[in-house]
Amino acid sequence: LPLLLEATLLQLASGSHHPFYNGFYYNHVMNDKGNGHEKVDYFNGAKLVVETPRDPVYSLSGANATLPCRYRFEPHQEGKRKIRIKWSKLRDDYTKEQDVLVAIGKTYMAFGDFRGRAHLHQGGRHEASLVVSDVRLQDDGKYRCEVIDGLEDESDVVDLRLQGVVFPYQPPRGQYRLNFHEAERACREQGALIATFSQLFQAWSEGLDWCNAGWLADGTVHYPIRLPRKPCGGLHLAPGIRSYGPRHRHLHRFDVFCFSSALRGEIFYLERPAGLTLEEAKQACQDAGAEIARVGHLYSAWKFLGLDRCDAGWLADGSVRYPIAKPRANCGPPEPGVRSFGFPSKGRFGVFCYKER
Repeated sequence: LPLLLEATLLQLASGSHHPFYNGFYYNHVMNDKGNGHEKVDYFNGAKLVVETPRDPVYSLSGANATLPCRYRFEPHQEGKRKIRIKWSKLRDDYTKEQDVLVAIGKTYMAFGDFRGRAHLHQGGRHEASLVVSDVRLQDDGKYRCEVIDGLEDESDVVDLRLQGVVFPYQPPRGQYRLNFHEAERACREQGALIATFSQLFQAWSEGLDWCNAGWLADGTVHYPIRLPRKPCGGLHLAPGIRSYGPRHRHLHRFDVFCFSSALRGEIFYLERPAGLTLEEAKQACQDAGAEIARVGHLYSAWKFLGLDRCDAGWLADGSVRYPIAKPRANCGPPEPGVRSFGFPSKGRFGVFCYKER
């Protein structure tokens, strides 16, 4: 074995082995003249420039989104080149989260959740724009457009933001009962995802004011304050998003901020003269060819469809709520919002049902 290892190392050191292939496509990389000297052509004499828009691209759940990306050479280069294009989804710290698509010419391959939903926009020469169809909640985030020409590799980033609604959530068993993983699951169960900081900041800028701390997608804990007050950080602090910083994802417990976008279906209200128990409400929705609505569904209908109903109704988590788009007497506070009666252990109410299109 030691002799075999020594022979292998000598062969590698001799330079007689073939160049290592790492998945990239190079133009005229090796030029062996047969004299033992190899010439390596690193660049083609032109600078590769990749450009994406500075402003975010906004979309909605279920819609299509185009992430613009173009490239050029300085000075301008004529003739066809074997350009490789790669799109990746990034984390907030700009490290890679997942591969989205790779393409060479008209041949491309999409990966994971993007398979069947992502392709390149063939709008013209030097275009590398990405089209994502049937946009989903988890598509929100940063994307890197990477263009590779031989050994030249340039990239830029596009920010895809879903228009949506952030809502605070706590489970039936009360305030501050969720560790991070339970918080993620609670949002999914309500037809939503755990919110990011940028989504919470956007909601705060639109008026969200909430004094209970909640988890965000990066494992930090925050709460948004528009009107400073003593129980919420103090009277003398400026409005803003208060932060507890990163918390232990298993041991620490808080509420959670969830994010939902536009509905893929419709919400309607059912009522009976004597009202419905929670189990009767679930059955009534099933009889109507629907399911009992989740909290995320109700917030989305209130935000995007202007759903306004002064009658309280059951939701899937056992809570009773009602959406008010136009505040009025006998319908709660003077601000628009989704009102909550909490999680009544008994009582008879109407029900909000949800039906997919």
